[in-house]
Amino acid sequence: MQHILFEDKGRADFLPFTYTRPVYELRCGIFSNIERWAFTLQLHMYGKATAYLQPAYPFEARREESIWINGRLLPNNELIRLIGELPPETYVAQGDTVLLARSGTPGLWDSPIESFEKENWDKLGLLPMQFEGAQLLEQLPCLFQKNAQLIRYDFSFATQASPSQGVTDPHSRVYGQDNIYVAEGVKIRAAVINAEDGPVYIGPNSEIQEGSLIKGTHALVGNTTINMGAKLRGDSTFGPHVKVGGEIANSVIMGYSNKGHEGYLGNSVLGYWCNLGADTNTSNLKNNYAEVKLWHYPTGRFKPTGTQFCGLMMGDHSKCGINTMFNTGTVVGVGANIFGADYPRNFIPSFSWGGTKGMQTFKLEKMKEVAKVVMSRRKLKLTAAEEAILASVYETSAPYRRWETK
Repeated sequence: MQHILFEDKGRADFLPFTYTRPVYELRCGIFSNIERWAFTLQLHMYGKATAYLQPAYPFEARREESIWINGRLLPNNELIRLIGELPPETYVAQGDTVLLARSGTPGLWDSPIESFEKENWDKLGLLPMQFEGAQLLEQLPCLFQKNAQLIRYDFSFATQASPSQGVTDPHSRVYGQDNIYVAEGVKIRAAVINAEDGPVYIGPNSEIQEGSLIKGTHALVGNTTINMGAKLRGDSTFGPHVKVGGEIANSVIMGYSNKGHEGYLGNSVLGYWCNLGADTNTSNLKNNYAEVKLWHYPTGRFKPTGTQFCGLMMGDHSKCGINTMFNTGTVVGVGANIFGADYPRNFIPSFSWGGTKGMQTFKLEKMKEVAKVVMSRRKLKLTAAEEAILASVYETSAPYRRWETK
């Protein structure tokens, strides 16, 4: 029986990252959630993304009875058992959130994500079951808050294909050798790696340069470079194809993004193709130690996160100039370019250009020109499907660029 991850309305809680990819494609831990479920079940997983993303993330499942899994749901042993025992035409919910279903109802193949809410499963005639104890990705800070937990979960799957090459450099110092996995093609020189508090996964063809200090749970997903003198405090994920430097703590930097210079990044998430200029710093704790509020796209206002620690959330293809200072709990959309002195505002809409002295629109065609140049440096091209997604985001995000209507 085929298994399908689906998106529900909870995907909107992960904007701006889900502007450009399905929620199950966001990296947290070593893997994205669709990869995690594939390793857990030892099966090929299909994904049903929201409609405008499907040109880049096509829905290729066969029209037959299937197991449907919420794309925000994290696997555990009880859920795995439940999947194997789920009766036909039955769904499993935790409160109002549908976790799992087994159904071959034809309408599911052509339905929008709104149809994956609890009331619609009832309308399809599926029998309900209730479940307690499931973990879901529920809000933006989850991506760094659950990162250490998911690195530990993913570690055994990520290391099963081949034995660790070990840290062989005589000038490097290692603590907790058994917790360190070194894939093929890795280069480590004169570094200190302390894995006593959790596993460190160093993926294929990654490089850890001289003077790097790494402590705590980390994942270098592959082709990732840790620049000279970097200070990495747990629990972070970088990659693939990421360059990092300076001081970083409990952050996720997704593919092809760079934070290569000095400056602090803490309790933060960067999407794909981002770049932080030299000496960029993020605040992750308010001076009064108050709860951090983040911009929440579904409600159009700042929403309490329940945490004291939260830094920068930056969507795909966004960049900032040198010496940029991001205040606690800043959300930057897709395709933004930020520069200038002082702190920019805590919510920067997609396709913004500027800083504290004023914003203007980073026109779509100009933004795509930059994206093509950046991607060409990695020998990649901006595909027609990706261009269509960016065009959709540009249109959808226009109401946030209020200066356009002045």
